[in-house]
Amino acid sequence: MRKFILFVIVCCLVIFTLNFRGQDVSAAYHSYAVIDAKTGRLLFGENPHERLPIASLTKVWTALIAIEQNDLKDIVTVSDKAAGAEGSSIYLKGGDEVEVEKLLYGLMLRSGNDAATALSEFTAGSVEEFVDMMNEKAVFSGLENTVFTNPSGLHDEEHLSTAYETALMMKLAMENETFRKIASTPLYRYNDSGPNAWQNKHRLVRQDKRAIAGKTGYTKSAGRTLVTFFEDGDRSIIIVTLNNSDDWKVHKQMADRAFSEYEMTTVVKKGKYEVTPKLIGTLEEPISLLLKEGEEDKVKSVVKIFRDPNRKNEAIWHVYIDDELVVSRIVPINKK
Repeated sequence: MRKFILFVIVCCLVIFTLNFRGQDVSAAYHSYAVIDAKTGRLLFGENPHERLPIASLTKVWTALIAIEQNDLKDIVTVSDKAAGAEGSSIYLKGGDEVEVEKLLYGLMLRSGNDAATALSEFTAGSVEEFVDMMNEKAVFSGLENTVFTNPSGLHDEEHLSTAYETALMMKLAMENETFRKIASTPLYRYNDSGPNAWQNKHRLVRQDKRAIAGKTGYTKSAGRTLVTFFEDGDRSIIIVTLNNSDDWKVHKQMADRAFSEYEMTTVVKKGKYEVTPKLIGTLEEPISLLLKEGEEDKVKSVVKIFRDPNRKNEAIWHVYIDDELVVSRIVPINKK
């Protein structure tokens, strides 16, 4: 009897320990970021700079590079390696000849790992070379905490980013008109003469008029990951959640919060401004930011003249909120 009681106690302790550890791991692997889609400013978040797996949100970067490097009508011959790619698929077969455009829709709407591999091989000659391009572009774009080891987002201990930098990836990608069109498509008919079509896996893009574009992701290690680009009038935000099992609801709630708390505010009007007693700078477009109540008083501007003699007719206009640089704008300068 004593042995039985001891056995029960030990079992209870083991279960408690496993549950406790699971909670710790879950807490450590939860992160989100909400940014101003026009400036990249972090509006609010939780662990937004913690390096975590992002799963198929990786494909945002894959798509952008493939778009920049290829013509949409280029024909890709699918390799056996691509056709046999692990994970989610658009069911390509070795030897298939497919337009880059169709592969991009399969990549973004259906998260096809076979499409990611086929695009990588076609763009760079190999997956490995394409991953090098991904990392080079990440460095060039200032993504200091992002490392890619594959174009799909399959788990790898070194394949990590942050919620904030993933949001920045989406910001950069959405500045590309082709990417925006593809990522914003609720339903893509890839056979004009038949009923064949792909529905966007991103539920909010299909159901919420504010959700313009997005990408879903999931691996066992990353959990559910989601990025959504929201617009409301002249305001646009990007939300990223990493390892959130209720992400559809959470994204809508965060969008509600952001649009209720932040208004687009012109902080510098367009016009001519004195840069030095002898120089006038011309701001051709106003500078506007998403600000919440009380932040307008924290905004300050600093205009600096380039020391480079090749840029003697230009200055750079910096806008700060407190000590955080939010916007930089090049302005022409002339003598009074």
